[in-house]
Amino acid sequence: MKVRIYQIDQDTHGVKFMDYDFTIERNGKIHPETYQEAFNADIDETDLEAIYTRFNTNHHPLFRGHSLSVSDVVVTDNGAFFVDSIGFKKIDFDVTKTHKPENLLKVVYVEPHRRAYEAEILNEYNALSKAVGGLLELVHIGSDSLIVCNEEGKLKGMDGNRRLDNGTTIIAGPFFVCGYNDGDFRSLTDEEVKKYLDRFGEPEDISRVEVEADMGFTFLPLK
Repeated sequence: MKVRIYQIDQDTHGVKFMDYDFTIERNGKIHPETYQEAFNADIDETDLEAIYTRFNTNHHPLFRGHSLSVSDVVVTDNGAFFVDSIGFKKIDFDVTKTHKPENLLKVVYVEPHRRAYEAEILNEYNALSKAVGGLLELVHIGSDSLIVCNEEGKLKGMDGNRRLDNGTTIIAGPFFVCGYNDGDFRSLTDEEVKKYLDRFGEPEDISRVEVEADMGFTFLPLK
C-alpha cells in the first residue's frame, strides 16, 4: 500500500510532538504548510498500528524522518490520520501545501520480492547508503544511467533481487536506478522512470544457490 508520512519541521505554533487536543486548542486546525514529507513509498503494512510499529522499530530504508511520533500525519488510501497520544485521529490534510527537502533524487527503487516503484532519496551519502543497506557500488547500465547497489550485498547474505547481463549477473539486496551526469547523480526523467519501471517492474525468483554461485565461491556449513 502507498503510504506517506509527514512531520513538522517548521514549528511556528509550538505544537510539534503535542497531541491533537492541544494542537486544535492552540491552532484551531492542523497546518499542513508546517509539515515536511518524510516518506512516500509502497509498504506491506496496511493497518495504522502496524505502520506505527514499523516506523518505530524497523525504519524503511527510504524513511528520512524521526521515529513516528505524536503530531505526525500518516496518509494512506483511506485518508489522512494525525498520530495522537493514543491512537489516530482522521483529519482533513491538504498534502499539496506540505513541502519536501530540496536535494531529492527521483529514482526507481527496486527491492527483492517486490515490484519496482518510483521514489525519492536525499542526495546525501548517508541517505543513499541507507537506501541500499551499506557501501555503494555503481553499475553503469547506459551512458547516463546507474544502478546503485550494496557493494557487499552478496557477502552479507542479502536476497537475490534482479538479474543483469542476460541473466549472468545477480544483484543482491535493494538498489535504485538514477541518472548520472559529469560525475554526479541526477534525477531520472519521466521517460527514464518509465523505462526502468518496465525493465525492473516484476520481482524475480532468485535462489540463494544462484546468488552464491555468482560470488565465485560457496558458503559451507560449520561443523
